[in-house]
Amino acid sequence: MVAPMPLPQTFTGRQITLHPLDVDRDVVELHAISHDGETARELWRFLPGGPFSDAAEQAGFLRDWQSRPDVIAFTVRETCSRRALGSISLMNVRPEHGVAELGNIWYAPGAQKTGANTEACFLLLRHCFEDLGYRRMEWKCDSLNEPSRRAALRLGFSYEGLFRQHMMVKGMNRDTAWFAMLDHEWPRLGAAILLWLQGEPRVSLASLTRPVTD
Repeated sequence: MVAPMPLPQTFTGRQITLHPLDVDRDVVELHAISHDGETARELWRFLPGGPFSDAAEQAGFLRDWQSRPDVIAFTVRETCSRRALGSISLMNVRPEHGVAELGNIWYAPGAQKTGANTEACFLLLRHCFEDLGYRRMEWKCDSLNEPSRRAALRLGFSYEGLFRQHMMVKGMNRDTAWFAMLDHEWPRLGAAILLWLQGEPRVSLASLTRPVTD
């Protein structure tokens, strides 16, 4: 049975809201928060595009990205203030297999380590597993991208291996670390992430999502 293709729609959480990317509406703000100083520009080190010389160049990249048939891109905004915090996408969507990937994820420096990404990932994982009936969700990153690797493991994704010389990114070799979460794992992991997002108990997310051992 083929799973449905995800559709662009708004997902509202306690801290953040995911809005379908609107390049004309969002790009000036997204460019400003992702290019304000060297720390912000470092966000683009492991991403396929950027840093960009101006908002117009970034808009061209986002339009190309959004035009891919297997991508649903979102702007992450703070629910209360509606200010932009970053971006996340469902990508490599294969409804015939019930598989999709969380990727092209970045956040402004001030939004990092705030729980924004945890809630954004939770909203999309819940939608794919519970609403659409997907079987597998993936997370891939450059093997050198330690923050991304740690984020995958904190959320409960399992490391599946290293694809050596997987691709060239910005003229450099990329060895890709692969992670995945399966549908039968989601009930436990989803409950653990939700518990952490609600602030109880006051323990690390990794301690709640670590694999259960006999």
